[in-house]
Amino acid sequence: MALIYAILIFTHLIGISQSKLQVGFYGQTCPNVESIVSGVVSEAAASNQNIAPVLLRLHFHDCFVQGCDGSILIENGEKAERHAFGHQGVGGFEVIEKAKAEVETVCPGLVSCADIVALAARDAILLANGPSYDVETGRRDGVVSDLSLAENMPDVEDSIQQLKAKFMEKGLSEKDLVLLSAAHTIGTTACFFMTKRLYNFSPNGGSDPSINPNFLPELKATCPQNGNVNVRLAIDRGSGEAFDSQILQNIRSGFAVLQSDANLYGDETTRRVVDSYFGILSPLLGTSFEADFANAMVKMGRIGVLTGSQGTIRRVCASF
Repeated sequence: MALIYAILIFTHLIGISQSKLQVGFYGQTCPNVESIVSGVVSEAAASNQNIAPVLLRLHFHDCFVQGCDGSILIENGEKAERHAFGHQGVGGFEVIEKAKAEVETVCPGLVSCADIVALAARDAILLANGPSYDVETGRRDGVVSDLSLAENMPDVEDSIQQLKAKFMEKGLSEKDLVLLSAAHTIGTTACFFMTKRLYNFSPNGGSDPSINPNFLPELKATCPQNGNVNVRLAIDRGSGEAFDSQILQNIRSGFAVLQSDANLYGDETTRRVVDSYFGILSPLLGTSFEADFANAMVKMGRIGVLTGSQGTIRRVCASF
C-alpha cells in the first residue's frame, strides 16, 4: 500500500511539473485577474497614449530572453536583465507592477508576473483597435536576471538571415517573423536607430538604397545628420497610432522606417508572406492579418515558459 501511495504521489508531481498553458487557467483560483489587468492598462492608456506599443514591446522582450518568465521585470542592480543594451527603451514596468499589486490584494501568491505581462500586451493591442484573442495562462516566474542573457535580442540592424535564425531559435517561423515585426504598426522609434541607415549604410556609406526616394528627404528632415538622436518618429508612416496592416504596405513600398522591417521585403520567403495580405484573392483565401497576428502572439507567448512546479510566483514583480 505504501508503494502504491508513493507511486501516486510521484505521478501527481510529474503531472504538476508538466502542466501546460491554458485559456482560463485562473478561472477558479482568481477569476477576476483579466478584468483587473485590463482596468489597469486602460487607466494607464488614459494618461499615456504610447502605452500600447510599450506594453506590447515589453512582452516581446520578456519572451525572447529566457522565455516568457517575467525576468525582464526584475530589478537587482546594474547587471539586471532589464538594463541590457538590447532592452534599451523598454518600459511599462510600472503598469505591470500596479496590476500585480491589485491582483495580489484579491489573489495573493497565485498569479505570475509573466502572465500579467502577456495579458497586458493583449489588452494594449485591443486598445489600439487591434485584434482580441484568448491569452493562455499558467506561466510561472523566473528567478534569474542577468543582462548578459539578452545579448542575442533581435536588432534593427540585423540582416534578414540573422533575424530568421534568432526567430527560428525560439521556435518561430518566417511567417511569425513578419507578423511580429508588424507589431511596429503602433509606436515610435528614436533617430538614434536611424543614423546608420540614413548616413552610413553598409557597405558603401550614404543612405540605404531600399528607402523610397520620396521618403528619404522626409526621414532626413526628421533625423538630420548630427541632430538630436532622441527625436522620435512613427515606425508606421501615416498610421502610427492605429493597429492595421499599413506597416506591411509601407514595407512593400519602400516606406519602412526601420532597417529590420525593410529587410523583410528583400528576402523571397518573407516577401511572399508580406504580399500574401494584399493579393486580390487573399480575403477569399482566408488570409487575415489580424487573425494571423493574434496567432503569432499566442505562439510567442509559449516560448520557454515555466509551468507546474517550475519557477515561482513572485509577489512583487521587480524582486525575487
